[in-house]
Amino acid sequence: MTSPSSSEPPRLSTGVPGLDERLGGGLLPGTLTVVLGAMGAGKTQLGLQFAEAGRREEGHAGVIFDMSTRGDPQSHGNYAARMFDWRLAEADATRTPTLAELFDTGTAAADYLHVFEQTGRRPFREEMAFEIWRDWKRQLVQRLGVTIAFFYGNFIRGVRRAVVDGVEPVERPSDSIQFELFEYVYHQVIRKEAEWVARDLLRQDFRSHADEVAAHRYDPTRTACLLLYTSAETMLDPLIERQIDEGDLLSNANTVIAMGKIREGRRLGKALYVAKHRGSAASEEIHPYTISDRGIALLDD
Repeated sequence: MTSPSSSEPPRLSTGVPGLDERLGGGLLPGTLTVVLGAMGAGKTQLGLQFAEAGRREEGHAGVIFDMSTRGDPQSHGNYAARMFDWRLAEADATRTPTLAELFDTGTAAADYLHVFEQTGRRPFREEMAFEIWRDWKRQLVQRLGVTIAFFYGNFIRGVRRAVVDGVEPVERPSDSIQFELFEYVYHQVIRKEAEWVARDLLRQDFRSHADEVAAHRYDPTRTACLLLYTSAETMLDPLIERQIDEGDLLSNANTVIAMGKIREGRRLGKALYVAKHRGSAASEEIHPYTISDRGIALLDD
């Protein structure tokens, strides 16, 4: 493993003992990390461990942005309470905060947003009639203001970690509302300069609040995003062998961590593999792990 350069900003801990060491010290701020695995692989636990580690390292836990649309919720609140005694404060997905609420940094902002109503339906174009797809697109537009306010309100309060969960596999990403929203959030909110995020949010009110915006600048290059991406594959081997296409989320990520099942004699276990990690030499080893009430723990530490 190569050591992080002294000129680069401090790396961010994943919150998983041993994993940081295998990532050359942790994740690089200002980059995207994709965690790839099937339902039940432990992605949500890993995401919460990463978010919780921010409380120790930056003084603020990360935020959870949930794009799931399945009938079964992701249970982020239950996991957070059990793992860290962390009571997630859920944002109202139907109401954009007032400007007074937004800039009142003396009060905490909500740290969890489930942006879509539970529908039990996957938000993919090929599975919907035109009218239903149009309704989804309309809901997406309606929720953009709430989404921008959620991230901006947390970033001006010092949050530097964003966890995005609930993205489901689809053959053509262009047909997915989830992919469309993630691309917008990542490039137009998380990675964008603070002033321009504020302009998109405040619109005609920006000039009258320019001084407040200037007083609440933050550096987006210090913020890291962890995308939890559900795969169709459950076994680790096909995830490792998965081809990364140009324009794919995995090709644009700085770090890709695959999580899946492996065969251990007559039993199945769980293991992860760092498939990609720019900035440090990643080991070619497969690392078995367990999931407990405390989250993910590597077995080869």
